[in-house]
Amino acid sequence: MIEQLPTLPAGVLGFRMHGLVTAADYENVMVPDIEAAFALNPKLRIVVHVGDDFTGFAPGAMWDDVKLGFRHFSGWERTALVTDVGWIRVMSSMFGFAMPTHFKLFSNAELDDALRWVSQI
Repeated sequence: MIEQLPTLPAGVLGFRMHGLVTAADYENVMVPDIEAAFALNPKLRIVVHVGDDFTGFAPGAMWDDVKLGFRHFSGWERTALVTDVGWIRVMSSMFGFAMPTHFKLFSNAELDDALRWVSQI
């Protein structure tokens, strides 16, 4: 499941992933919000929190994530990933440098730091 993070500063989108994340979660929650934000602003800042109760991605969910990223390849200004999920931390550490954004990885205990960082101008 994906849900919006509440009360974020203007210009920042935030999402929390928990349980099993499906392609429908991307299509019904993230994609509409991100597309609407890009309609208003050519650059976006985003924080994604993958919580301790995250159990994985259903088939197709990761593909939707990749498609969304490439559809707006040059539009990501800052991306904060907040998680303690080991394999996600490893993958993002290995491939974060290739993302077309200022990318930073945070632990769950650093969620407030991630929100501050992604909001900086």
